[in-house]
Amino acid sequence: MDNKVFTKRINRIVGQLRGIEKMIQQDRSCDEIIIQINAVKRAINGFTKEFLVSGFCNRLNNFKDQQELKRAIEKAVDL
Repeated sequence: MDNKVFTKRINRIVGQLRGIEKMIQQDRSCDEIIIQINAVKRAINGFTKEFLVSGFCNRLNNFKDQQELKRAIEKAVDL
């Protein structure tokens, strides 16, 4: 993915957060707000995975050996 795609996804998440802010100001129900918060969490998780995969794949040739690669994969999965 290129930076434009990442920026677009970030802007979408920011828009979702602004929507939640408006919902709070409008005294919307807790259930509605929680649903939107969960949607933002899923969007952030999806973004994080795409970002990791994109950056990680670009760096696969930079690892010295299989152990270093294995540690990097385990670290990424733990996030």
